[in-house]
Amino acid sequence: MAKYVALIRGIAPAFPNMKNKDLCGVLEREGFAGVQSVLSSGNIIFEADKAEVKAWERQLETAWPKQLGFKATTVIKSEKELAKLMAAEPFAGVTHGGKSYLLVTFFKHRLKLGFELPHRPAGKPFRFVYYANGALFSVTDTTMPGDPGGWLERQYGKEMTSRTPQTVERILRKMAG
Repeated sequence: MAKYVALIRGIAPAFPNMKNKDLCGVLEREGFAGVQSVLSSGNIIFEADKAEVKAWERQLETAWPKQLGFKATTVIKSEKELAKLMAAEPFAGVTHGGKSYLLVTFFKHRLKLGFELPHRPAGKPFRFVYYANGALFSVTDTTMPGDPGGWLERQYGKEMTSRTPQTVERILRKMAG
């Protein structure tokens, strides 16, 4: 069986219906196998024989409000896809912390960027450094106000969710374990 991760947008574990056990319960009730969570921010790993990613995304987006009372964009990536993205080393030479915040934004649909990479939108404290397979990698200068989230929503809509590269690596380690 192949491993996948459901990356769920807007999960806040402080809300009663957004706890890992509840999120995992939805996937189990929906028939997914090997369900387990990573951290408490909407990263749910599962196993499946046949890749039906778009159908699974729709299935889960329908299940969240019915079973837990909230709507949430869900992006599903395979272990193989995540490993390939991180193997490209899109953040080579840049560290997360202090003066720079690294982020991977996963989109439900492939983007037509409309710009060449690397790209820094005029007057913004962030730049985009890599794009592949529906994932856009950004670096934000934390010494200036602003982040890429709002800009990305205005450009491409809300069908996206973001994770730090450290979280993506944690997901990959748990998938491998």
